[in-house]
Amino acid sequence: MSALDQMYQQVILDHAKEKHGHGLRDVEGALGESKQYNPLCGDEVTVRVALTELDGGSPRVADVSWEGEGCSISQASVSVLHDLLAGHRLSEAEQVVDAFRTMIRSRGEIEGDEEVLGDAAAFQGVSRLVSRVKCAMLGWTAFEAAVLAARAASGTVEESAAPGTRPAATQSEGSTPGSGIEENR
Repeated sequence: MSALDQMYQQVILDHAKEKHGHGLRDVEGALGESKQYNPLCGDEVTVRVALTELDGGSPRVADVSWEGEGCSISQASVSVLHDLLAGHRLSEAEQVVDAFRTMIRSRGEIEGDEEVLGDAAAFQGVSRLVSRVKCAMLGWTAFEAAVLAARAASGTVEESAAPGTRPAATQSEGSTPGSGIEENR
């Protein structure tokens, strides 16, 4: 194992142990929540997002909190998500989510840009393990659905929503189209 792989493995283990942002919080702002379940391994996570408006009306991710159970990869991934996205403009957060999704679904073909992904680049090795990609994506999928729910709650749902998703408030029980991850409410 290379020194870089060892460092990345340590980042994942540290986040799985420390769980940044763990514990659902009620904070000021438009709240959205999504519970996602991976039927392949039993991992589950609930992500709560609070959106507020910045000057000029652009939304900001005021807070990301979560709770869940599962493997080290799923728990570490949502911990890293918290660190990367909380406090940032929503447009920036969406770019990070897109970059993570591209990297993690590349089957090892695309390296993560540490400038964009920070500690999330540690999951690039996971992208070669097809059975673990859904573990790594679980919290990120929940984040996207929670953002849609927060926008719906505040009346700011945009047409640029992620392909194949709808606000969680209107999403029917069952699988999120295209994700392979079931929403369990």
